[in-house]
Order: sequence, then C-alpha cells, then structure tokens
Amino acid sequence: MQRHKVISSDDHIYEPLDLWTTRLDKKFRDRAPRVIPEEGDDWWYCEGIKIQTAAAGAQAGLRFEDPDSLSFKDTVENIRLGAYIPEEHIKDMDADGIDMGLVYPTVGLQLYQRIQDSELLTVLFRAYNDWLAEFCDTFPDRLRGIAMINLDDIPSGLKEMEHCATLGHRGIMITIQPLSGMSYDRPEYEPVWAAAQDLALPISLHVTTNRPDPDDPGALLLDAAKPSFFVNLDHWPRVCLTDMIFSGVFERYPKLQVGSVEMELSWVPHFLDRMDYNYTQRAREIAGARFKEDIMPSDFFHRHVFLSFQEDQMGIRDREVIGVDSLLWGSDYPHQESTFPKSQEFLGDLLADCTEEEWAKIVGGNAARVYQLG
Repeated sequence: MQRHKVISSDDHIYEPLDLWTTRLDKKFRDRAPRVIPEEGDDWWYCEGIKIQTAAAGAQAGLRFEDPDSLSFKDTVENIRLGAYIPEEHIKDMDADGIDMGLVYPTVGLQLYQRIQDSELLTVLFRAYNDWLAEFCDTFPDRLRGIAMINLDDIPSGLKEMEHCATLGHRGIMITIQPLSGMSYDRPEYEPVWAAAQDLALPISLHVTTNRPDPDDPGALLLDAAKPSFFVNLDHWPRVCLTDMIFSGVFERYPKLQVGSVEMELSWVPHFLDRMDYNYTQRAREIAGARFKEDIMPSDFFHRHVFLSFQEDQMGIRDREVIGVDSLLWGSDYPHQESTFPKSQEFLGDLLADCTEEEWAKIVGGNAARVYQLG
C-alpha cells in the first residue's frame, strides 16, 4: 500500500489553563472557566459547574498500556505538552504518522452542555476561536481549526462565523442538540446555512456538544454520565440530519456540507434505509414535502454529509452502502480513546480490505476535499 497523505479530521487540543482568565473582558473574567484542584484530581469549573477533567488531556495511549487504569481522575501536570504547545503537537503528529490535523477543543466541547448563559457562552467561544487561530497559524500547512459557534442568538452566531472565516478556520461546530423548540428544520436557521455555504465552512456536529436540558439537570454533570449516553451517541446526529434533510436544507443549499464527528459509522445503513422508507411509505404529513427530480433522502445524505470516525470495523465493512466519499478518519488525539500513538497500526488493520483508491480517500483525500485543504 502506498503512503498517502494522512489528515486527522478529528484532532484536539487541551485548552491552556489561562486561556479564558487572560482573554475575557473584565465584565466576564470572574466567571471564566478555571481549574480547581480536588484531592489529587484537577477539574475545570465554570459558574459552579464541573466542566472537564484533566484526564481528557493526560491519558492518551494509556488504553494500550494499561486500560484498567483509565480514569476521570488526573492532574494538570500530566497533560501532554502537545495538547497545548504547537511545536510539541507537531512532534506527536510526526510520531503518529499524521500529516495534517483539523483541530477541535476539549474543554470547549463541554461548554455547550454546561453553560446555560448564552451571552457568556458566546464570549467564551470568541476567546477560544481567537486563541485557536494563533495556535494553528504556527504551522498553517499542518493545523487548521474548527471554530465553536453559539446559535442561541443567531445574528450573533453569524457575526462569529464571519469572524472565524477571516481568522482562517476551515469549519465550524454547532450544538448537536439545539435548545428546546429550536430544531434544525426551523426557518430561523436559513441565514446560518446560507452563510456556511457562502463562507465555505463545513458544519460539524461533534459528540457531547448538547445544549443543556433544564428538565434533566443530571445531564450537566460529566462525572455522573451513564453508559447509556455514550453507547447511544449516534441518536443526536440522526435527529439533526433528519430534520435538515426532510426540511429541504440541502436542496436549498447545494454546496452545504454537514458532518457527524466522533460518532462512528455503523449506524448509517439502517438510518439511510429508515429515511427512504419514511419518505416513500408513510402519509405525506409525516413523510414531508417532495424533493425535485425524484431525489431520495439518502441521496442528500451521500452528497452533503461527511462522517468523521476512528475505528469502526463494521462501518468499513459497509462502506459501499454508507458511501466511501463520506468517510473521514480521525485520531481523536490526545483523548483517552485516541488511536495515538498507534494510528498507523490501526489504519493498517482497519483498512486492510480497502482498495488503494478507498484508502487514499479515507485517510486524507476526503478531508482535503471537504475542507478545501489543497
């Protein structure tokens, strides 16, 4: 097998401890996320709520060495240098055989779920997006950022999208579970889809970016999350994508790209079948409006949806049904479940039955196309 350019479509940083305390205006600085030690265990807190543990940046590779020792508990002293220092990040990419990374946050993911104050969330996202641009611009040929956008206030979100495009970010991330009553089939989002298309910013629906549910306060506590949450992560992209497809978003915005990130692949064949069945076999009130030229819901999925995944063997088995052009591999560095530092070994096993063309697309070609990386 030839050596193809490897692009991790799901790379992460771990935010510097002073990111928000030094970058927010005085009005918000006292409310900024910060790390608080708890008897040998360091946690980010914001507004009195636990946000994220240090373990999310400190235990990459441990699942290969000693999986029984994986834990939520860890300290900031153990966070990998590559998680927040660009030069060290590149060293870890080189060691793992990664040529380029599309960079997501770590603590920032949890802000979507934990912070109910929308104004504060917008300010936190702006500070992070500015820092991320500086981080990636250190090695612009190898690192490109995915910005965080808050759509609770859509006009504000649109301004931040434009700002992030000028910063050089290559995509945006929005909540995978909008606020109650604001599903993605609503007309209020039309300017968002239009701007994402016009600015050439693919939209990511990343795991654990649900907005808070006031009726389920337990959902705000990371250390109280149940296995049922993590085992069924694909529930939310299925809901979001169904709303977008059946409301005609992709018919109106033919260049828009939307991705499910870090929720694997093997749910997709059943999902495609159910969408087309609903469209053709149910009453019009449920099946929705008719698309032009006899296009099916699954056709919109294949044309507009990308899937960032790590190690789904069943998904690779079903790649022809899912669509090879939709598959974007990612290492999830530096998180506990990351394939670092064995990504090349993983890819060799995972893609052993793929053709040369399929291999090239999955490990980097599809990401280069979706994010216009050249």
